[in-house]
Amino acid sequence: MMFSVLVLRGWREVNTCPDYVLLLSCPDARGIAHAVTGFVLSLDGTVVDSMQYTDSSTGVFCMRVHFQLASAAQIGTVQEAFRSVAERFAMNWRLVDREGRRRVLVMVSAHDHCLHDLLYRQQKGSLPIDIVGVVSNHRVAKKLVDDHNISFDYLPITAENKTAQEKTLMRILERKRVDLVVLARYMQVLSDEVCAAYSGRMINIHQSFLPGFKGAKPYQQAYDRGVKLIGATAHYVTPDLDEGPIIEQDVARVSHGLTVPQVAEVGREIETRVLARALQYELEHRVLLLGNRTVVFSRY
Repeated sequence: MMFSVLVLRGWREVNTCPDYVLLLSCPDARGIAHAVTGFVLSLDGTVVDSMQYTDSSTGVFCMRVHFQLASAAQIGTVQEAFRSVAERFAMNWRLVDREGRRRVLVMVSAHDHCLHDLLYRQQKGSLPIDIVGVVSNHRVAKKLVDDHNISFDYLPITAENKTAQEKTLMRILERKRVDLVVLARYMQVLSDEVCAAYSGRMINIHQSFLPGFKGAKPYQQAYDRGVKLIGATAHYVTPDLDEGPIIEQDVARVSHGLTVPQVAEVGREIETRVLARALQYELEHRVLLLGNRTVVFSRY
């Protein structure tokens, strides 16, 4: 069961009060929601939005709370204040500044439509991110990236240089202090080491509706099977190819009269919006991992 509570405040207050998001999971027990809201009230805070869910199959309670404080406070102080509540219920939790921006590195291959979309959304402010660099095994997107005054690193991959190029990639990620990696149609398999280093911080867009049509040429596979619906899937990256926890999916209807390129064009439109939604959920701290599944406290 999932529900939402919304408390409205004056425009001036909403824009001047410190804004936080608390995301947590723990074994289900009586009094968790009461303890969390009591914590917010103890700091003279106001709950703006609260959503919760109990997974009946595992007995895990999940909760996302967006709250504001009446006066400025260091986030470390707020985190320390919550620690006793978290220990009482054995919570896995994170408390973050809602206004914080994430440093994002985008990885792309020859198809740059998702990159185009992310750059546009960053530019107009609909995604609160700083794209600090783009890495590609092709040069196709270089001019686009240069036009946005973002650094572009060309790392071509072969069987012989793959290990060395991944070491270069890790140095780039460290140097740029990257918080989140987005694989915007990056068509290379990353090593277990890279996946582990950015576990829960790397999102991929897969050009099919997982778990069907994995691997190469999914639209050709869909066309050959005569499907009537095609889709795209955004998921966290794990060492198991295209098996990571799913964040967002969408589909569109296609006709038998469409050619493979036309089907692919429909697919590209789905990919851009699915990746953007998944990234928005991640940036707004709406996603909780529950084993190989996710709980997404969607605003839609």
